Amino acid sequence: MPIEPRERLIVALDLSSVEAAQAMVARLGEAVSFYKIGYQLAFAGGLAYVPALADAGKRVFLDLKLHDIGNTVEQGVKSAARLGASFLTVHGYPQTMRAAVAAREGKLRVLAVTVLTSFDDNDLKVAGYRTTVAELVAARAAQARDLGVDGVVCSPEEASPVRSIVGGALALVTPGIRPVGAAAGDQKRIATPAAAIAAGADYLVVGRPIIAAADPKAAAQAIVADIAKAKT
Repeated sequence: MPIEPRERLIVALDLSSVEAAQAMVARLGEAVSFYKIGYQLAFAGGLAYVPALADAGKRVFLDLKLHDIGNTVEQGVKSAARLGASFLTVHGYPQTMRAAVAAREGKLRVLAVTVLTSFDDNDLKVAGYRTTVAELVAARAAQARDLGVDGVVCSPEEASPVRSIVGGALALVTPGIRPVGAAAGDQKRIATPAAAIAAGADYLVVGRPIIAAADPKAAAQAIVADIAKAKT
């Protein structure tokens, strides 16, 4: 099924309280239908907010990047499914992905994180990897495809080669999205919304350029307009 431009935008609720998140969701209104909850909000009561968002007709992306022994990952995935989340991230290690796929249920889709968008080749070297970002992303994308994961998270810089690896069946989610003129912040591998969509991304995760904007709703609408242009 075709994905509407508005549904391709996932707004990261990187806020420190459920009250702040509720206020942001109210400000954004019908401009946004999909929200991401990561560590910052999850550890401030945000997990309990997931069912309320789902009941309000919003989709929820739990960005918790699970990575542990198989049984722990399996139980975590089952709990996330019961909350009503649509997407859940796990780190792209074969054992972790295999456990997550075995445990998914209902509408929950498991996404494998390849390499964080704040990493570059030197960061991998310091961490002990003898490979480039591009090589590691490609390897993990292929493993995710073979293990039956529902989607892959990568930077927009790798979106095109990853799409060629995983084909059209897997969802491709790209953080590191920065509208023209926006500050990169702590991200190293970034692209504009239109460029990411043109490269093959299905969903764009955007946080600070929207939630820190003077008019968050207008910022979200501008990104959706860029997405629409890229799809025409």
